[in-house]
Amino acid sequence: MNSKLILTIAFLIQISLSAFSQEKYTLSGKITDTNTNESLISVNVIIPELNTGTTTNEYGFYSITLPKGNYNVIISYLGYAETSETINLNEDITKNFNLTESVESLEEVVITENVERLNIRKPQMSVNALKASTIKKIPVVLGEPDVIKAITLLPGVTNAGEGSSGFNVRGGAADQNLILLDEATVFNSSHLFGLFSVFNPDAIKDLKLYKGGIPSRYGGRVSSVLDIYQKEGNSKEFHANGGIGLVASRLLAEGPLKKDKGSFLFGGRSSYAHLFLPLFDIDNVAYFYDLNTKLSYKLNDKNNIYLSGYFGRDVFRIADSFDNTYGNTVVNFRWNHLFSDKLFSNMSLIYSDYYYGLKLNFVEFDWDSGIRNFNFKYDFKHYISNNFKLQYGLNSIYYKFNPGEIEPSTPTSGINPFKLIDKYAFENAIYVDAEHELSDKLSINYGLRLSSFLRLGQDELNIYENDQPVIFNEDLQIYEKAEPIGTENYNRSDVIKSFFNLEPRFSVAYQLNKNSSIKASYNRMTQYLHLLSNTSSPTPLDVWTPSGKYVKPQLLDQIAVGYFKSFNNNDYSLEVESFYKTIKNRIDYIDGANLIANNAIEQVILNGKARAYGLEILFKKNVGKLEGWIAYTLSKSEQQTTGRTAEEIGINNGNWYKTAFDKTHDISITSNYELNKNWTFNANFVLQTGQPTTYPVSQYQYAGLTIPNYGNRNSNRLPTYHRLDISANYTPKPNKTKGWQNYWTFSIYNAYNRYNAASVSFSENRITGINEATKFSLFGIIPSVTYNFKF
Repeated sequence: MNSKLILTIAFLIQISLSAFSQEKYTLSGKITDTNTNESLISVNVIIPELNTGTTTNEYGFYSITLPKGNYNVIISYLGYAETSETINLNEDITKNFNLTESVESLEEVVITENVERLNIRKPQMSVNALKASTIKKIPVVLGEPDVIKAITLLPGVTNAGEGSSGFNVRGGAADQNLILLDEATVFNSSHLFGLFSVFNPDAIKDLKLYKGGIPSRYGGRVSSVLDIYQKEGNSKEFHANGGIGLVASRLLAEGPLKKDKGSFLFGGRSSYAHLFLPLFDIDNVAYFYDLNTKLSYKLNDKNNIYLSGYFGRDVFRIADSFDNTYGNTVVNFRWNHLFSDKLFSNMSLIYSDYYYGLKLNFVEFDWDSGIRNFNFKYDFKHYISNNFKLQYGLNSIYYKFNPGEIEPSTPTSGINPFKLIDKYAFENAIYVDAEHELSDKLSINYGLRLSSFLRLGQDELNIYENDQPVIFNEDLQIYEKAEPIGTENYNRSDVIKSFFNLEPRFSVAYQLNKNSSIKASYNRMTQYLHLLSNTSSPTPLDVWTPSGKYVKPQLLDQIAVGYFKSFNNNDYSLEVESFYKTIKNRIDYIDGANLIANNAIEQVILNGKARAYGLEILFKKNVGKLEGWIAYTLSKSEQQTTGRTAEEIGINNGNWYKTAFDKTHDISITSNYELNKNWTFNANFVLQTGQPTTYPVSQYQYAGLTIPNYGNRNSNRLPTYHRLDISANYTPKPNKTKGWQNYWTFSIYNAYNRYNAASVSFSENRITGINEATKFSLFGIIPSVTYNFKF
């Protein structure tokens, strides 16, 4: 018996050794654009003999390990001509590939293929990607291409209405979105209070929106991640492109620092409609400007460095009485290093600053506030085998919060200087992500993020009885501010409060056949920063505050399941997803809360919880003269804050109520039709359930005044929102590929002149004496024309 067992073990060992003794080598390198040397993201590297392959990372690097042999390597990327080459893999080989665009025409005019199509086999789900060319084709207000407006046409993404800033994902608030530009955090993504976004589409290379199944390399927000990478610049020859519109213009220039080794990119935009206001005797100003820059340099085959930045400002002025300036500044230095053909690294040093300034000349004082952070990231991608890849790294962020400072603007001002107490924090994380292909049909991603948040010492911190900064008045049945019983002072290095959280992530995909798959995901995320805003749409005056002694971090748990299918050789695709998520410690505000210039914000907030669930459908036509998609979302978003004791009534009597960003139905239809090489036509239609709001349900008289009595929070809705936008692109010389190239964009926003309600207010009619509702609308029909050029 023992001899048989020994022989069996020896036989198994022999089989194992023969399986593993097969020689294997690694093929790796970078894939770039032939004309610009721009690295290409998510390019497919396919080995048909083994029915396997890989994709390039964010910097165009790929690595794949194969048994010794001859292989036909196919390089495929949407919008580019496919290329292939036979490789004799008898040693480790570094092989770079250059791809050429498949259509010799302006990228901004023609979409040659659909870059947004999800890979059926990959377990990554709840992700949407957009090319700059797609964004530029979508009709928008005032004719300016816009990133944020484009993503709101995707399922699960909405905004708070026309002229509102930010966006909402799967029933989440705008502050729950992590917005990254070249890995740097952008705290306010809007120009002119939401009319434009801060992202110049000319400078964008790649955009991904993660709504769920978010990899563990991302953290700090609980709703979504919008990850945007800027172009690196053309390292072969100088080029420029831009556009001249009715209210804004843009220009982007790129070229080599040293041919085939280094490049630069500079881009700028500015609006100028305010220059025409004096013609109509209007002494007001409202404009924005922003600058994008990026420098790239290849030190050698293993080292590349990048320096990128963004600077933007909005200026809003009413005569000589009011002056408002706000905007973002980000700078990022990155170093790519290739340790081996299987280990890629990226180190980033990032500075981000959001500033808000206000000058009130009629009361003679200035107001400044903002948030600043310094961020260190070090990320690694390890190609262990074709079936197993690891990403791991660390992240440390130091924050300084300036809630506000008042300074007299003139020597005769009666205002005394006043400074809200600065707050400081330190956020750290380590993470690991695994991409594991268990079989030809089954793939999984799994990861873990360990995050910590240290609320650092500040000059003064209030102390309250029983640590309760909010008290409940049982006689009046209302919540009120608690009076501090003292204060504590800390050194900057002291830790007032610390938090530690484990954040597991998991997603799985099972391929039913070559054209369809089912997927599922779970992720837990933690958000340590809170945006103090009790409006439906964030404004620049809203202030960020860190978690601490009285404010807990938000904790999300989200699950999602989906079905994905492509039809007719990928001419059509269908994505259906359902999600459910819960959030603990979502801030709620007591009735009558004052958030502006409040040095004790903990006195007006309570910790509640939120939940959202829904169904998303995305159907696409990917090829042909007519392309586009239909997106539909059926969802619900609610919030609840119960009483802390049996005697307390909580907010809204402790019942669930609709959040300000709950939209039961949301449908968008986006289309592009190529009539011929000269003309393309675009249209999008949007229909949404009206935004939740609170109306008065009764009124009473007091001291000769009529006082409205409002109902439960968000128990009413604004009227249904819908509009149709259309545009046309005309290219005079579509076959011209050298020298000056141009095309015209004609667009009509809100083509049938629908006056959608931005808000509804109630007031007494002075003539009839009867209370009546008044609808406020921001836009009717808006035509625009833009001249675009490239040379």
